[in-house]
Amino acid sequence: MANKHYLNLSIDTNVYYETKRLVPPGQISQLFSDFLKEYVKKKKREELIAGYKSAAKSKIVREEDKIWEGTIEDGIENE
Repeated sequence: MANKHYLNLSIDTNVYYETKRLVPPGQISQLFSDFLKEYVKKKKREELIAGYKSAAKSKIVREEDKIWEGTIEDGIENE
């Protein structure tokens, strides 16, 4: 069984009543959990992309790439 943590939310009154009306009983927690999982996944992806872009602009990383380019075929015999 997965660990669970409890979270209190403050939401707009209209959103609350529409959620109660549209979402079957006992499924609101799962719905919010699913929304939050997708949100976290999206944010992590954005962080990775930002990190890759930052690394691509980094002079140090470009210099290291040049060093590694020369070692790609080291020790490999052409057949």
